[in-house]
Amino acid sequence: MEDDSNHFSKPETPNTMKAEAEVEERDPESNSSLSEPLLKRNRTLSSNPLALVGATVSHIESLDYEINENDLFKHDWRSRSKVQVLQYIFLKWTLAFLVGLLTGLIATLINLAIENIAGYKFLAIVGFIKEERYLSGLVFFTGVNFVLTLVAAVLCVCFAPTAAGPGIPEIKAYLNGVDTPDMFGATTLLVKIVGSIGAVSAGLDLGKEGPLVHIGSCIASLLGQGGPDNYRLKWRWLRYFNNDRDRRDIITAGCSSGVCAAFRSPVGGVLFALEEVATWWRSALLWRTFFSTAVVVVVLRTFIEICNSGNCGLFGTGGLIIFDVSDVKVSYQAMDIIPVIIIGIIGGLLGSLYNHLLHKILRIYNLINQKGKLHKLLLALSVSLFTSVCQYCLPFLAQCKACDPSFPEVCPTNYRSGNFKQFNCPDGYYNDLATLLLTTNNDAVRNIFSSNTPSEFQYTSILIFFALYCILGLITFGIAVPSGLFLPIILMGSGYGRLLSMLLGSYTNLDQGLYAVLGAASLMAGSMRMTVSVCVIFLELTNNLLLLPITMIVLLIAKTVGDSFNPSIYEIILELKGLPFLDANPEPWMRNLTVGELANAKSPAVTLSGVEKVSRIVDVLKNTTHNAFPIVDQDVPVPGTVITGATELHGLILRAHLVQALKKKWFLAEKRRTDDWEVQKKFNWVELSERELKIEQVAVAHDEMEMYMDLHPLTNTTPYTVVESMSVAKAMVLFRQVGLRHMLIVPKYQGAGVPAVVGILTRQDLRAYNILTVFPHLATHKVQQKHK
Repeated sequence: MEDDSNHFSKPETPNTMKAEAEVEERDPESNSSLSEPLLKRNRTLSSNPLALVGATVSHIESLDYEINENDLFKHDWRSRSKVQVLQYIFLKWTLAFLVGLLTGLIATLINLAIENIAGYKFLAIVGFIKEERYLSGLVFFTGVNFVLTLVAAVLCVCFAPTAAGPGIPEIKAYLNGVDTPDMFGATTLLVKIVGSIGAVSAGLDLGKEGPLVHIGSCIASLLGQGGPDNYRLKWRWLRYFNNDRDRRDIITAGCSSGVCAAFRSPVGGVLFALEEVATWWRSALLWRTFFSTAVVVVVLRTFIEICNSGNCGLFGTGGLIIFDVSDVKVSYQAMDIIPVIIIGIIGGLLGSLYNHLLHKILRIYNLINQKGKLHKLLLALSVSLFTSVCQYCLPFLAQCKACDPSFPEVCPTNYRSGNFKQFNCPDGYYNDLATLLLTTNNDAVRNIFSSNTPSEFQYTSILIFFALYCILGLITFGIAVPSGLFLPIILMGSGYGRLLSMLLGSYTNLDQGLYAVLGAASLMAGSMRMTVSVCVIFLELTNNLLLLPITMIVLLIAKTVGDSFNPSIYEIILELKGLPFLDANPEPWMRNLTVGELANAKSPAVTLSGVEKVSRIVDVLKNTTHNAFPIVDQDVPVPGTVITGATELHGLILRAHLVQALKKKWFLAEKRRTDDWEVQKKFNWVELSERELKIEQVAVAHDEMEMYMDLHPLTNTTPYTVVESMSVAKAMVLFRQVGLRHMLIVPKYQGAGVPAVVGILTRQDLRAYNILTVFPHLATHKVQQKHK
């Protein structure tokens, strides 16, 4: 079995191109004709334990979501009393409560900081504009944004590179079974909080929704493991959560809480985790996740009531959520379905185009970022300067509009959030483009989503707004600051929704603000390919069930159109980073390949005896990178029969358990099996969940090398096995749905001389890209299937 990690995916680097060239040189069958057998093998299936995590290429491993049913685990569960089980369940719910509480508090802190920093910045700009000191205003505006971006970028580049970006692709990979180092640490959490405040306050075209999802997951991870690595609580009950399975459930709750904190949408947060990031789900997890999001909503509502009384500085009403469109009045007829369908088609086309262009730009950014920290900082600061200049200067292109006396709001306004910013206009007039650009991103969305405003914005202003945020949405994501994709997509989608409503004019009865909402929803479905969660989020925000039919139509059409062109944006990012994510649906050509053929393309599995010599174990651990080893016993009597000399596949033992046994000196002077009381005296099941220890850290004396170790009590006696004749497609579905790390392949025929184990499959062995490097003829077969 290969180390549980990934070939560095499809992005071509000098090292991967050189390795491929070397393979081609030593491959005698590379020029074989297509008339040869389809499954003719010409390479050895192997894995590279590297992926792009943060700013560096890091070693990654798979996670052990499978229950390890060894003798110690069985004894532990048999010996637990009802009180202990109830305490364990109670602690799970307590952690779910704490995840929701802390996520809500930190989300409130982030929003208060952003609203006040950005608010005082815009108040200063208003003063410069009133005094007609336009150049001084530009210098001040650009300088403040430059400093805020610099703070966020320096923190990410120098202290926590994994805090850059949204973090959602890495969370998606983690819940799929891939461990990404330093992704959920305390330093990452702190940098994510401060960096999000700086980046969003700087007016960059990014949101805090993605970072909030990452923040919620970090909080959950830290609570589950008892705190940071250097300051972990050693409380006995917390140690029961120091395993991948329970940690996965807690991080799922943290992810949902982050979405809820961004949109104030508890049901939408749960559905986001279920639809977009979670690979594995069950009813008990659903309830705990919903409980966490409910706690978040209570915290947010409490602080909204406090801030409405004016105790939060410049913090305005509704600022704790990304936008508030609860005043949208929905009224539509049967003929309005036609423009709704058009919105969905355009959203799917624009979403897939956005994914395609962003993919190209991220590749370019990777080349820039590889040159060092200084280039990362310069890239982020360049984007900040361009954004600030555009936001400040473009409103001068808009014409001033006279205030309508029937407006319910004060017009024009310069201080609080509103739709009628005066900017450079005389009294009684307002600048509609400044309303959208010289304000926080939250207020911009609220303004463009505002209902009953058919003549508030000019066509040219909306066109400039849409074009600008299309450019900013492409060049901002990927710089070294915490960033989210939700807000750029919402701003772009709302812009083209308003444009479409202006073009249709009297041909539709739908409100322009509703067009903006549907445009944003369609672009999210076209780019992120989310449907159910987006639909529920928008329904919870608008508080209007009449939106349900048209929102569903828009989302389904946009996702269908987008899927026809390319994958979702998160899948593209996963591919770029080289994270070995297993898709839900196997490739059709995988049904033409068996797991036995995959095993033949790998080096033989390394097996151990149930009672093995210490020197053999040390040698295997030091000279292989495998993370699990089959335990095979020879000459075993078959219970209930007179047959002797059988071969027994006792199970599978993990590398971490072998290292733990060496550390505890689980040595025997003679070759024998131990009794239950011996192993229970030496080991604790909770200790076996620790896997940070490496073989290089364990010292074994020379005389101890000649001793023996009984591996039977530490072996998982119920590993998942498949017959060698099973198709790769079927094996991949089983591997993903059960959440495996290793899958044993057993022979189809039993008999003398037949090995008990044919091989072991890991997630890298089941990835389409890795398989095609071994069986390149399948790629041709894949193309032929597409043309049929």
